[in-house]
Amino acid sequence: MNALSSIAGHFVDPKTIETIQPLGNGLINDTYKIIVGGQPKYVLQRINNAVFTDVEMLQNNIEAVTNHIRQKYESQGVKDINRRVLHFLKADTGKTYVVEDGQYWRVMDFIADSYTYEAVTPEYAYYAGRSFGDFESLLTDLEAPIGEIIPDFHNIEFRLKQLEDAVAADPVGQMRELEVQKLVAKVREASEWMCLGEVLYSQGKLPKRICHCDTKVNNMLFDKDGNVLCIIDLDTVMPSFVFSDFGDFLRSAANTGAEDDPDLDNIHFNMEIFEAFTKGYLEGTASFLTPLEKDLLPYAATLFPYMQAVRFLTDYINGNTYYKIKYSTHNLVRTRAQWRLFEEACAHTDEMKKFITG
Repeated sequence: MNALSSIAGHFVDPKTIETIQPLGNGLINDTYKIIVGGQPKYVLQRINNAVFTDVEMLQNNIEAVTNHIRQKYESQGVKDINRRVLHFLKADTGKTYVVEDGQYWRVMDFIADSYTYEAVTPEYAYYAGRSFGDFESLLTDLEAPIGEIIPDFHNIEFRLKQLEDAVAADPVGQMRELEVQKLVAKVREASEWMCLGEVLYSQGKLPKRICHCDTKVNNMLFDKDGNVLCIIDLDTVMPSFVFSDFGDFLRSAANTGAEDDPDLDNIHFNMEIFEAFTKGYLEGTASFLTPLEKDLLPYAATLFPYMQAVRFLTDYINGNTYYKIKYSTHNLVRTRAQWRLFEEACAHTDEMKKFITG
């Protein structure tokens, strides 16, 4: 822990640090709590610069977003602002991160008596929809430049090109499999419709917003009474279509099965979760969502399982070079599961449209 204390000492008085302990089980960044006065006071985090290669942009994005939200809350007279928006400390370098032995570190205030939840119930789906909608709404007038921290992250045209490149190269001979050929054919058949968002954007008809791009129930903090405090995990905040926050949440939350469920009969699109999340999201985005964006929300719910199926299939054809797998056909099983979810979401499109139009 001496090394961690030394790193944390760039941000806080090292004499006050009692101990530094692991916090959570994040898959991307390593996170620790800094104990001061017998209580967690700060959060120390190692930024995974293999994923987020431009840490300067990353922290500039986060600073711009959190400062803007803080100013908005101050003007609105919101109470207890330090619990409503994340605050990152500046190091002795003047930046909100330091580099030690090629590793990037940052420190933020610990929000005491706050909780996260993993359960995706209609109640929490509503909270998520409202909270992420409010988050987008707060940032509609942000003038500070926000960079695309992961270029083409949710660009389906880019993902389809990756698939076609994999098919052409076929590095491990997976295109010999009849099932893979059929899946590629299905992807191609639906590609024109699935690229609608990118086409409308190129025509100037669809805007990009500042979006969270990782909308999960556990990316919200709640107080002890179950009230939402703030949105967390801001690393993926960047310009995107509202489809990113809407569709990606439903891809995981509205799936009655597992992302890699081998039994496709388990996979259905949960309309109760859809309706709860959509109700909250429409409330949160009421001040800015255009009629076109609103009309295309059912499209977003189909786009994201389609996109994830494309990504899993691409990785399978490439020889499983990107996603961690538990067995050789894991990515193929994932592809089947996401494709079934895509089909299930498509089957509910009319029902989704009716709910949205009222």
